[in-house]
Amino acid sequence: MWKDFFYYSKAERRIIVFLLLLALILTGVYIGISRKDSPVVAMQNNEEIDSFLVQLKEKEKNVSYRKYTSNAPVVVLQEFDPNTADSLTFRQLGLPSFIARNILRYREKGGVFRSPEAFARIYGLKEETFQTLKPYIVIGERFRQRDTMQHRALPEDSLFIIQEKYEEGTVVDLNKADTTELKCIPGIGSGLAKMIVAYRLRLGGFYSVNQLQEIPHVGKELNKWFVVKTDTLRKLYVNQFSLDKLRVHPYMNFYKAKAILEYRRKRGAIKNIAQLSMFEEFTESDLNKLAPYLSFE
Repeated sequence: MWKDFFYYSKAERRIIVFLLLLALILTGVYIGISRKDSPVVAMQNNEEIDSFLVQLKEKEKNVSYRKYTSNAPVVVLQEFDPNTADSLTFRQLGLPSFIARNILRYREKGGVFRSPEAFARIYGLKEETFQTLKPYIVIGERFRQRDTMQHRALPEDSLFIIQEKYEEGTVVDLNKADTTELKCIPGIGSGLAKMIVAYRLRLGGFYSVNQLQEIPHVGKELNKWFVVKTDTLRKLYVNQFSLDKLRVHPYMNFYKAKAILEYRRKRGAIKNIAQLSMFEEFTESDLNKLAPYLSFE
């Protein structure tokens, strides 16, 4: 194949030889430069990286230090009432912010600390932290244990009233008793009394004592204290009430009320409960409960 080289002209052979020599020279120069400079460049790059990492660590230390020193409150142990202290006081006592929030939320929901031991039950509070703060906890007189307050002598004009309970055998009209009278029944407190009155208002009155069991936390043992008079029931006027007035009743809902209004719009007034039994939205149980309240006038 090298013989083919002599088929080129003399000028062409010179150009080819020149280009080959030039290529060899450039290749040798490139290899020499790479071997000479690459360790230096690598060394410089490593030094720059190490320097950058050192500077970054120093900045992180400075930032974390400033953050800690700026946010960490100075701990000052002092007397405090957990029922009235604010979040700043809790933070100054050394409590973390999330524990301070737990305390305030507990108080917002009606919680009361009646003893130092009650404060120890706050979620997240460590035993050693509580033992440190315990000597400084001062419970205000109005927050102390109820039993000790009820047994001590009270002045005649005192605002504290001890609720007296009815004797066994007493019967109360379930449709007329207010919260004060309901609280006189053993087993009924302020919260349950309010729930009974609110449900009675939504129903339009009770027609059976057994309806009490539709209220959460009301057991059958309370039924013996009540009697009902059905002549006080507030009626649901099927052919007159709007959608909103019908749906608010506990035994109704949006779909039942909507079915009634659609029937009235298309076919006119509903004459009796038998027509309602034809609606798929009403079950037999629904109609049995609704019957005392329905009026088709």
